[in-house]
Amino acid sequence: MSASQTPLLRTASEDLGALGLPRGIRACLFDLDGVITETAKVHAAAWAEMFDAYLMTRAERGDEPFVAFDPVEDYDTYVDGMPRADGTRAFLKSRGITVPEGNSDDPPDAETVQGLGNRKNAIVLRRIHNDGVQAYPGSVAYVRAVRQAGLRRAVVSSSTNCRDVLAAAHIEDLFEARIDGITAKREHLAGKPAPDMFLAGARALGVDPAEAVVFEDALAGVAAGHAGGFGYVIGVDRVGQARQLLAHGADRVVTDLADLAGAK
Repeated sequence: MSASQTPLLRTASEDLGALGLPRGIRACLFDLDGVITETAKVHAAAWAEMFDAYLMTRAERGDEPFVAFDPVEDYDTYVDGMPRADGTRAFLKSRGITVPEGNSDDPPDAETVQGLGNRKNAIVLRRIHNDGVQAYPGSVAYVRAVRQAGLRRAVVSSSTNCRDVLAAAHIEDLFEARIDGITAKREHLAGKPAPDMFLAGARALGVDPAEAVVFEDALAGVAAGHAGGFGYVIGVDRVGQARQLLAHGADRVVTDLADLAGAK
């Protein structure tokens, strides 16, 4: 190692410490909803609107009594961070409800897994169109600090609306790669809690998983980061589930990325 290289290595190490990251990290993989943007609230409300309407229809025709979808417990347990079809299927199973799988192009009024998922997506798009998208200021500041430090950056989201959300929040330029629901379908990637999407993010940035840190607010996403052998997993606790995030594999939990040192 030459004398001219030493200050550069020391500066890189100092940058990682200032960002709250361990040595050896070269890239950051960020979930979108709930980590970068406030759209997790939009998704929770959309799931509740869709499922409550469907469950009420079932109750009215005498299938079973109406019990509303819980936008906290049911959302966290069955749908948060999951691909739409997986979340739809998991919640219906929890209620003992079986419907046909259907096809990805089923209309929103179809009583199928895919149709119900498409109904939820239509509600999300309507809410985003009507209300817009807000990014967390602390997260935006942190990603900018990551970029300034020279680390690679990707957004990894189960949503097929990821690009639209990034554009609506005016933060597309912060990320070098995007792995989303469209990517997962095209490349046949298993959804979270499988690590496939985060592994694809690492590949897109040209780094080994051990050289990347995962930022996630969903239990399924934290589990995916842990399962993928990533160098560090940071859980973002927006709803008071720090213990669960740690139990699912987070190395550290913060309430906002601004809590990590260096987000100026």
